[in-house]
Amino acid sequence: MEYLEIRGGSPLKGEVCIQGSKNAALPILSAVILHRGTTVLRNCPKIIDVLYMLEILKDFGCRISWEREALIIDATCLCASQVAECYGRQMRSSIMLLGSLLGRMKEASVSYPGGCVIGARPIDIHLAALKKLGAIFLEEPAGLKAVCCHPTGTTLKLPFPSVGATENVILLAALAEGTTCLENAAREPEIEELCRFLNSMGARICGAGTSNLVITGVKKLHDTDFTIMPDRIVAGTYMLMTAATGGDVLLRNVPIEQLSSVQKILRQMGAKQETGEHTLRIQSQGRPDCVPNLSTAPYPGFPTDLQSPLLAALSLAQGTSVIEETIFEARFKIVEDLRHMGAKIQIENQKAIIEGTEELTPTDLIARELRGGAALVIAAAAAKGTSRVHQYHYIARGYENIIRDLQSLGIVIQST
Repeated sequence: MEYLEIRGGSPLKGEVCIQGSKNAALPILSAVILHRGTTVLRNCPKIIDVLYMLEILKDFGCRISWEREALIIDATCLCASQVAECYGRQMRSSIMLLGSLLGRMKEASVSYPGGCVIGARPIDIHLAALKKLGAIFLEEPAGLKAVCCHPTGTTLKLPFPSVGATENVILLAALAEGTTCLENAAREPEIEELCRFLNSMGARICGAGTSNLVITGVKKLHDTDFTIMPDRIVAGTYMLMTAATGGDVLLRNVPIEQLSSVQKILRQMGAKQETGEHTLRIQSQGRPDCVPNLSTAPYPGFPTDLQSPLLAALSLAQGTSVIEETIFEARFKIVEDLRHMGAKIQIENQKAIIEGTEELTPTDLIARELRGGAALVIAAAAAKGTSRVHQYHYIARGYENIIRDLQSLGIVIQST
């Protein structure tokens, strides 16, 4: 699939069921190798990043099968601890295998992480934290080699609440000797979900959802059957798309409690919202209102993963909006594409100043990373006429079937 062809300009109407969470599934897939047995995962999204991770697990010796919507992973015969370079450079999340490989195999080799080009995303916080638990690292031309013969619990404080570093510490500490007290841990719902998953296998983790985690190492884990939570970023994408295009949309299987910061912004934009039991109805008419000042922030703040979709939606707002990006320095890569559509956006350091315009002009667009690609789909859906979004594979890294979802909302969309 080289590009999406989208005929936009009409209000959305219909309903969508939100897929399983990408950002929860990937660390959970890393965690399954800690257990010398079988794990059943339900609601695991069939997205490119998950498929890459499953190929890595197969290379390690895991047996993997799908039975209807259940993903079954048998990690009994794990026999390798090196992530193939072809996969490691394709996806950033391969770095979280460090913690689980060190926990299970006592050694690991990973290439320097790849994936979306949205900023430097250094891994020094990961390495410093894992060293506190006993890991030793050697830099090699192809990546990192790590050894941790005796993982031992400790007390450590992260200099920044890094999601990936928090996950790596949890994964190594789960089977370490003694207790690990992790301060300034990331509070994202995906961290809480990883803890919930590990605890379902017999791990002993307290404080999930707070900035202070206590992980008491156990000797071994056991089989589990676990359902992955819905994806808050996918839900947020469709919420912002509705605000941009107008319409009446019902989202099902929505993690309402995780979306308060997004709901707040939608209220500022003038969208009406009605919540039910795991459902959210969004109604929007005309151009959205501007958002005078917003900064991305770690959870529970406004997520950086939704900054680009919000930027696209605010391109059509009445008035001037300002978005400050505080997490990744290169999250404004879609600005040139939006300008080609007639958007009026200026970048000053890490701030985007958006003077809303009445309409966007359909054109050819190029996705360069996952969330920016989804944002360009929002812009294309709002523009009157036919647009093409090239490099669709970036979008497929995190959206299970965006074509099906948007067709259900009345958008004429196809892949070519």
